[in-house]
Parts: sequence; structure tokens; C-alpha cells
Amino acid sequence: MRIALIVGINHYEHGDSLHGCVNDAHEVKAVLERHDGGAVNFDCRLLAGTGPAESVSRGTLRDQIEQLFKVDADIALLYFAGHGHIEATGGYLLASDSRRGDEGVSLSEVLTFANNSPAKNKIIILDSCHSGIAGTPPNAEQLASLTEGLTVLTASTKDQYATEENGRGVFTTLLVDSLNGSAANLTGDITPGSVYAHIDQSLGAWEQRPVFKTNVKQFVSLRKSAPSIAIDELRRINEFFPRPGYFFKLDPTFEPEAKGRDEGMPPPDPENTRIFAILQRFNRLNLLVPVDAPHMWNAAMESKSCRLTALGEHYRRLVQNNRI
Repeated sequence: MRIALIVGINHYEHGDSLHGCVNDAHEVKAVLERHDGGAVNFDCRLLAGTGPAESVSRGTLRDQIEQLFKVDADIALLYFAGHGHIEATGGYLLASDSRRGDEGVSLSEVLTFANNSPAKNKIIILDSCHSGIAGTPPNAEQLASLTEGLTVLTASTKDQYATEENGRGVFTTLLVDSLNGSAANLTGDITPGSVYAHIDQSLGAWEQRPVFKTNVKQFVSLRKSAPSIAIDELRRINEFFPRPGYFFKLDPTFEPEAKGRDEGMPPPDPENTRIFAILQRFNRLNLLVPVDAPHMWNAAMESKSCRLTALGEHYRRLVQNNRI
């Protein structure tokens, strides 16, 4: 069971309202509810503070977060987009009715709920100002309080603001892009680590900096995207390259095109051309490279070889060890 509480608050009764948080929450909900291809993923609950008639009170926000982390789920995920506040006592998530910063839901309390949760994996994603303080107790600058199975991903450091552009949060735009597949590995899995890597690479040193804190033995997949290559084809990598450093020998029978052949060259062989098509897909994914030839076509026509890259060797080991 995978559950998610998605919160977006634009309306604030006693402070400046925001504009993109509710839209961001709807985007996150839409992408988390189903895997690529339509299979059910997270069971999502949405809290949206759009205006006076539909607001999110502090009590409701706190109670819903507490309820989320009471469930014995495989993954319990909290996403919050809205105002954040920081002071000497720690960080806070502000609700629609918060009159001052310390009237929000304390991040220390949120971490306590998550740390005590029976869920196997707890994930907290915060698109709010100063959210990077999450997981760091007051007066303990170098101490992170995360129990096993807990991951925190935030839009900015504790000293930074989280910005909006074109009616959406900069952080959440990158988050949704990563969940839509830009952070997927070759098998289509999108993990908290790959999401952070995508966001981190997309933001410059002078922009808001995302923060990633985790205490896990292995990453879980947040969403399945369409794999870059058919899994049954990827599994053949160990067949073609049975050991590290192996060179796969090519010849003109692997190239399906008759054009460009010198007189006396052997014709294409149907089985070899099918293998060559897979090897070319490996090449496009940087899993292998031709040896002493500029392109795979040259390697075949000149009877040369191809070999795995470091990435290809990584996937060869995964297949060899039945990890794929």
C-alpha cells in the first residue's frame, strides 16, 4: 500500500497569498496517482487552500499529517507547497489561518510523526521557504534526526526562499518533470535519489539549492516510467558480453543495409542483423561503444568490435546477479 498526502496552500488569511501552490499540488497528485501506462500507484489525498471558502487550517493540516504517518503502508509520502517559516525554535509549515510563523505546524513535530511511523518508507517533500531545516533539531546544526526508512527532500536550504515562476514553484516543476520520466533509469524506475539528482543538476549555484536527507538501506521506486529499452533486450547484455572487458566481434553480416558493401563481402545474416539492432540500441543509451571505429556501422563493415562502457558494465553485473 502506497499513500500520499498532497497539500497546496495559496490562501493565507493573515499574510501574503501565493499563486502556484494549489496548481503544484494538483500536478503532483496527478503524476503520483498512476504509473506511466496507467497502473495504480499512490492512493492520494489532496488538501487545497484556494481561498476563504476552501482553506486549510492548522488543526486540519496537523491532524492529516499525523494520520498519514499512522498507517502501516509500504510508502507514506507527504508533499507540501505553501509558506514556510523559520526561527530559533525551528521550522514551520504555515496553514491558511496561521497568524504568525510559529503558529504553523512544527517541522520537528512532522519529523516526530514520520520517525514513529510504522510505514516501511516515509518520504517528506517540501516546497516551502526555509524547508531545508527539516530533519535538523534546533541548536543541533550538524545533527540530522532521521530514523531508518525516512527521506526528506526540500526546495531550498534553511536560509533560502522557495521561488515561483510562471504560476508554479520552480522546485515542483522540476519534481514533476523528474516523476514524468526525466529521472528514470534504464528500467524505468524513479527513486528519491534520482529525483534529487535531476533537480540538483537543473539548478545553478546562485539559485535556490535543494536539500536531500535520507536514512535508508535501499531506495524505493516512486513511480515506473516507460523503460528506455525493452527489459528482455536489456537482459541479453550478459549473453553478448559474458565477462568484464569482453569484445563482441562484428562483421559485415551484422549490417542489414546492402549499400556500401565492397565486392565479395558476405550478405546480411537475419539473426546477426537482429542482434546488431539491439547492440545499436545499447550504443544509443551509452551502454557500449565501437572499438577503433567512429560508428557501429563502420565497426560492422570493417569487421571490428564493440565493448561495454562503465555504465554498460554496471547493467551487465545487474543482469548477471539477477537484479533485473
